[in-house]
Amino acid sequence: MSAFIPEGTRDVLPPEWAQREAIRAQLSGLFSRWGYRGVEVPALEYASAHHPQDAVAFKLIDSGGQVLSLRSEFTTAVGRLVRTRYPHGPFPLRLQYSGRLWLRALNSELGRLREFNQLGVELIGVESARSDAELLHLAAAALREVGVGAALEVGYPGFVDAVLEDAGLHGAARAALHDAIDRKSGADVDLLCGQFGLGGETRRTLHALTDLYGGPEVLDAAQGLAQGTRAHEAVAHLRRVAALYAGPLLFDLGVSRRYDYYTGLTFRAYAPGLNQPVLGGGRYALEGGLPGAGFALGLERLMRALAGDLPPEPELVLALDLAAAEAARALGLHAELAWTDDRADLQAFSAARGIRRWASSQGGALTFQSATEVTL
Repeated sequence: MSAFIPEGTRDVLPPEWAQREAIRAQLSGLFSRWGYRGVEVPALEYASAHHPQDAVAFKLIDSGGQVLSLRSEFTTAVGRLVRTRYPHGPFPLRLQYSGRLWLRALNSELGRLREFNQLGVELIGVESARSDAELLHLAAAALREVGVGAALEVGYPGFVDAVLEDAGLHGAARAALHDAIDRKSGADVDLLCGQFGLGGETRRTLHALTDLYGGPEVLDAAQGLAQGTRAHEAVAHLRRVAALYAGPLLFDLGVSRRYDYYTGLTFRAYAPGLNQPVLGGGRYALEGGLPGAGFALGLERLMRALAGDLPPEPELVLALDLAAAEAARALGLHAELAWTDDRADLQAFSAARGIRRWASSQGGALTFQSATEVTL
């Protein structure tokens, strides 16, 4: 079937569509109960070299010659909305969104999809351990809401950068080591240490960064690596957040990817059997310096995580008349209306659709009969 649609896109059939929209409604309701109000942003944006996804965004030119792009992530778009629609708040501003994203390049982190659905929240205008802990609580609640068992992993990309700075690393060496540490590649760390002439003590520190993964003991190990003010403040902030969250957390302080985007704590969640996060987010700064933080969930990934645990669809009946259809729907059933009086056609259709009962109204009363026992 992939020969008929572009690579990285997919058709969604009725059972999956219904389950996906039910998940979307569950999560949107949860976010609303937490005070996160819904917004919608355009799918078309002005292309900009400063956009974090500019290199992988679909570009097009309108009739006036303006270069546009299809929306490739939500945080930048919501940030633009806040700057233009809520320049003076009131802050904190809690917003939620849902919709489709597009990428020109296939991205393995997104399951090799170029068209996919996300929903998420942004908490804008405040920057504190308490606001970071709120988002961790909400992320955990969102996973519970849809029945996904996933552990929250917390990182702090600025910690790696602070340790590299304390070690006297700058420029190309610092950028290359960010990448190697994030990939937890000890071999590449050794290669880069040799390439840039780094000594044994620095090499041991860099290897220690790749191993900073686990429970609360990781914060103690990180404290031992911290030398300068930035590194100490990062560990202290994580301790405050962990105390406020007061739930199980995994710490990955070797996370260093996208340091130039995130300004503080980051987090993600992995479901059993998936090597891609079903949820991810963190703290950032909007254009102009306004602080923000949030997270997004991938609907396609949630569907994969829930593939074996999806609830059954409501029973579908075939209604022989309009009154019966309305009465059946009032009982919580799904009802399709018969389009013909030909019982043979209706029975064949019922067998193909898996419809077990027919509904009819007789004298104002709703009655059911087995589709397989109907006399032709």
